[in-house]
This record gives sequence, structure tokens and C-alpha cells, in this order.
Amino acid sequence: MCRRDNMDKETLDKFSVFIQENKGKRKFNQSVELAINFTGYDTAKQDNRINLEVKMPNTKGRVHNKVVVFADDKAIVGKAEAAGAKIVPSAQLSSVATDKAFLSELLQSEIFAQPSLMPQIARALGQFLGPRNRMPRPLLGLDVQKAVEDTGRSVFLRSKGKYLPTVHCMVATENMDVNQIAANIDEVVNAVVKKVGKEHIRSVYAKLTMSKPMKIM
Repeated sequence: MCRRDNMDKETLDKFSVFIQENKGKRKFNQSVELAINFTGYDTAKQDNRINLEVKMPNTKGRVHNKVVVFADDKAIVGKAEAAGAKIVPSAQLSSVATDKAFLSELLQSEIFAQPSLMPQIARALGQFLGPRNRMPRPLLGLDVQKAVEDTGRSVFLRSKGKYLPTVHCMVATENMDVNQIAANIDEVVNAVVKKVGKEHIRSVYAKLTMSKPMKIM
């Protein structure tokens, strides 16, 4: 397995100072965001496209992401609702497909679906979600409640264009312990290194929502 070393003590110390200097300066709990930039890596090739789910050791500082579940099955609906997900039944597919506010919400959510509804979802929403690589994940062989709850510590890394040599994600919030934030960063970077090779990582930057970035690698 190709891995980078975890954040060394010098970098961790600088990162800790960076967080302390920038946190608490806004009226909201800022996100800690990560940008990984590539070099010599052709994302135009289908095999090189980034499409990774990374389960981090810690949550992102929130109970869970916004989660939308397309489902009719009562068992799936019950478990998903218990975990705090928004349910969209198949009867609403035609109406939500033209609802601009809902479509915008989908792009900010993690999306799951009852497997048998995937063809209907593809017909109704495929033209919108497909090009954005945001089609729902079928709840096949998954513990529905755990899958929804796990989104709180999962990040999804996806190539956003054939020629964009970078991926971005949120890994934490500013009020978390700096060691937890660093552990989440390490997990995400190691997953990307495993996919593309360390030689193709040009740089890694972290920033708070409203701060300047700090170079991590």
C-alpha cells in the first residue's frame, strides 16, 4: 500500500497554531476544508477519475451531513427517518425533478436510494445528477441507519471535471480537537495517495471557511 507518513510534529505544531489563530473569528462554526492538488495525473482518463468514499476516524464535527433517501419500503423509511434523513418517496420524483431548491439541496446532501427505485431515479434525475457524479448509492446489503449515521465521518472525493487536477472536501469544524482534525486529514490524504500515488501529489492545503490556506504537504 502506498501511503504518506502522517502529519509530522513540526507540521502538526504549525497547524495547531494556524487553527488557534483563525478560529472563533466568525459568528458561525467554520469548517476545516482540505484541497489536494495533483501533478502529472491525467484525470481525463476514466480509470484515473477520483471517486472515493473515505471513512475518517472522527466525525466532521456535526451529527451527520444532510442526507436524502429515496425510498418507499416502510422498513427503509423507518430506519432512515430514525437516523435523521429526509425521505423522498417515488411518487414525488417527477415533481422534485423540476424543483430548483430541492435540486440545489441534493448537491449539498449525501444521497441513498432503495435499490428497486434506481431505474426511476435515473429517468427522473439522471440528467441532473449523472454529469455531477451525484447519483444515489443503493442501499444494497447496508445497515440503513448505520449508513446514514456514518455520513458524519465520511467524505466523498470526486473529480469535478476531466481536466481539473484537484479535489476538495470538508474534514472537520474549527471547534474540534486539533489532533482529531489532523487524524481526519491524514486519513483522507492517505486514501488519495493510495489511489494516485505519492508522486502525483503536488500539494495539500487546509483552511477554515474564511481563512487563508496553510500548506500541509
